[in-house]
Amino acid sequence: MMADFCSVDRRFLGTAYIPLADATRTIETARDAIALGLKALLIPSRCPKGHSPSHIAFEPLWAMAEEARLPVVFHVGGEEKLNPDYFNNGLPRVKDFHGGEENFTSVSYMPIAHSVMTSLAALIFDGVLDRHRGLKFGAIELGASWLPGWMRNMDSAAQAFIKNEERLQKLSARPSEIVRRQVRVTPYCHEDSGWIIANSGEEVCLFSSDFPHVEGGRNPLKRFNDSLADTPARAVERFFCDNFIDLMGDGLAPELRRPASRAAA
Repeated sequence: MMADFCSVDRRFLGTAYIPLADATRTIETARDAIALGLKALLIPSRCPKGHSPSHIAFEPLWAMAEEARLPVVFHVGGEEKLNPDYFNNGLPRVKDFHGGEENFTSVSYMPIAHSVMTSLAALIFDGVLDRHRGLKFGAIELGASWLPGWMRNMDSAAQAFIKNEERLQKLSARPSEIVRRQVRVTPYCHEDSGWIIANSGEEVCLFSSDFPHVEGGRNPLKRFNDSLADTPARAVERFFCDNFIDLMGDGLAPELRRPASRAAA
């Protein structure tokens, strides 16, 4: 369905959901998705039951994505959900910004990046990104204020445990450097993207709007531009353009990377 929907215009980059519950079916699903012409493979950020997302049984998945030059991405909704007991504070139920009670509030917003932080850390520490250096990972609509501290925390963990963990000794670089090489993250427009870029590197962050959803903001371009007012021009160009091109690889046709016109593709 996704491949068919996106087939009418090359600017529609279809994404295939690839579950990680069963490695054999994971590989079959990914192979089918690539054959259908989908442009990114979406995996859940929460840990699958019984094994890590970095389990060696998933090596064919990473190899297929790397060979096809397609990214592996995470998206909000695939994370471990907030313990619902946090909603019972003895006061009237808080409305979310859609006006209902069942979705997103300030408290449930807090842990949305926890799962992707841990899953990506496992993939980095267990050497998946080193074994597949041509593979890019994207964290989409999961915010990015967590990014600088997470990168430093991984460097700290690697330094603390490197004497006892052979896997850390084998890493090609510090975890933060591996992130800059292979991980791309989309800030929300309400975050301070200039600060995030200054503290994580100009290679990592990229623009997204979530259009036409209300949570994407009514004027994301203005909000991002305001946040990036003191950011170097090259970093701004990477944020709005080059980091997306880098993430998508062959999923983005060459003629769409810097199109001369806006005619339908």
